[in-house]
Amino acid sequence: MLKIIFMILFIFPLCFMYNMYWMVQMVLFLLSFIFIMMNMYTNYFMNISYLFGCDVISYGMILLSMWIISLMLMASESIFKFNNYTNLFLLNIILLLILLVLTFMSMNLLLFYLFFESSLIPTLFLILGWGYQPERLQAGVYLLFYTLLVSLPMLIGIFFLYKFAGTLNFYLLMNYNFNYEFMYFSMLMAFLIKMPMFLFHLWLPKAHVEAPVSGSMILAGIMLKLGGYGLLRVFPFLQLLGLKFNFIWVSISLVGGVLVSLICLRQTDLKALIAYSSVAHMGIVLSGLMTMTYIGVCGSYTLMIAHGLASSGLFCLANISYERMGSRSLLINKGLLNFMPSMTLWWFLLGSANMSAPPTLNLLGEITLINSLVSWSWVTMFMLSFLSFFSAAYTLYLFTYSQHGKNFSGAYFFSSGLVREYLLLFLHWIPLNLLILKGEICVLWL
Repeated sequence: MLKIIFMILFIFPLCFMYNMYWMVQMVLFLLSFIFIMMNMYTNYFMNISYLFGCDVISYGMILLSMWIISLMLMASESIFKFNNYTNLFLLNIILLLILLVLTFMSMNLLLFYLFFESSLIPTLFLILGWGYQPERLQAGVYLLFYTLLVSLPMLIGIFFLYKFAGTLNFYLLMNYNFNYEFMYFSMLMAFLIKMPMFLFHLWLPKAHVEAPVSGSMILAGIMLKLGGYGLLRVFPFLQLLGLKFNFIWVSISLVGGVLVSLICLRQTDLKALIAYSSVAHMGIVLSGLMTMTYIGVCGSYTLMIAHGLASSGLFCLANISYERMGSRSLLINKGLLNFMPSMTLWWFLLGSANMSAPPTLNLLGEITLINSLVSWSWVTMFMLSFLSFFSAAYTLYLFTYSQHGKNFSGAYFFSSGLVREYLLLFLHWIPLNLLILKGEICVLWL
């Protein structure tokens, strides 16, 4: 795995050179394709070098990170065009990429924790440095303190674990099964807030609305998945406690998912709507993961990858409208069908992915999660049916309000979209619909 890390490290000098924006992006795409060729579909760690290795969960997440980060550079062309501290932006993004890749490659719990927390810093700089409104300072503080406050108990939990087990290697920790309540809560809370679970989700819509398009893409695509990935890693040695307490989180997430879906139906800000829909989707991922069944764990992994692509694509679309209209309000972004008829197709395709229509990967993930939850307890059926219904409802609300109706009188005539934008959306959408043809990678790995 060191070759991947070194390749990313050698992109750093490119960030300081003049006019190397697209070069960096091409190198990142090259890196993604090299990584696709190194396919690792095993449930045990392969390609181990020093403290880093890769199994199937890591593989999917690292590939998603590289893909989304390559697309972030394609989406943030305005930073390059107006020369808005371009080199600093590139440096920040590559730093973020290397921290994320190291997070997902770590085989040691302490190293994972270290990189997990470090990836917060470049994200914070993205929001503070390239965000749009003055409220981005508040959003940054929310993001930082929500995450850091609950991560300190986790550090203590890791020290305790090391004292007890004498190792922090994920693979060796699977032999243990702890029965300490404090440890369970200290290990879990950090990931629940990162997910974000309902009741702790307040930082997410704020951060999304204030972040630039690249910040939103990385938040929706990868940052939310760090929590799910961490849970997949710590649950093997917390199974006893999981059987005792998990029903609490499942109930909160399912009820919260329905409430957040209702919140979505009242949003007038494009980005806020997509951000809240992320909370609802991650709620169902969390619930499925907490059932600790085979199908639940696989389904949550599948939906995490699918949601990363779909949500990121929707944020790109919102940004495309924002660059044309100068506003993200649904009161102004309406009747876009008259302005950008070919963009409406992308709104439809990514919107249908967001509400888990076939043939997207979201469908596979959602079906497996619904299976796992209903087999865990039939009572979940009620909330799940509401969740599925409202998920379709707010997506249709987003689509119809933005595409139909009388267009805003202050809007001028403009181009229907650039080739770069179509390519950007295509590269979000194609993996979503191709991956379902190879669904066994996502579902049959345990």
